[in-house]
Amino acid sequence: MAIFKGITAEQIEALTVDLYAGVDEVGRGPLVGNVVTAAVILDPNNPILGLNDSKKLSEKKREALFTEIYEKALAVSIGHATPDEIDELNILHATMLAMQRAVAGLELKPSSVLVDGNRTPKFHHGKANDIIAASHAIIKGDGLIAAISAASIIAKVIRDREMDLLDMEHPQYGFAKHKGYPTKAHFEALKVYGVLPEHRKSFRPVKERLAQDS
Repeated sequence: MAIFKGITAEQIEALTVDLYAGVDEVGRGPLVGNVVTAAVILDPNNPILGLNDSKKLSEKKREALFTEIYEKALAVSIGHATPDEIDELNILHATMLAMQRAVAGLELKPSSVLVDGNRTPKFHHGKANDIIAASHAIIKGDGLIAAISAASIIAKVIRDREMDLLDMEHPQYGFAKHKGYPTKAHFEALKVYGVLPEHRKSFRPVKERLAQDS
């Protein structure tokens, strides 16, 4: 595993052979819900304009690109780690697990995997559990590498939709607005309404709220 900072897209492409997958995650910081990851293999002959770090795009733009990515990419796969897995493993290891699940689920086996951030797990692919030998961690890769940008958009849209569904079940918590992040409104809802099964019990604000009920 290699970690790169301040590297250009051209230098990254020189590290990869044939088709590579970009991987990113959304949802490490929230107090509730899954951490969601995506793995995307783009078609070099069918480029997608406007890809960028999902945090720098409007919701409308993310939704439009989400559809285009699914239409044009060679392969897209989603990985999750549940709140229970986050509590059992911790958020870092649960995120690595979700990334592994996303890559394992790709319809095509990539020759290498590029991950946004400063670390990457070991990756395997498919039911045969084939080892993917090369993986690289790219600091701020979601703004540098198109496939990682695409993965960040897919993961963001999927997780936001999950929060919208949870908001429909529990509108008093305001999940559609804050997406489960530790905002003042979320803290107030925790205080008034208590902890849901979807909350991450190992996260301090949730743990402290549970202690009040014990």
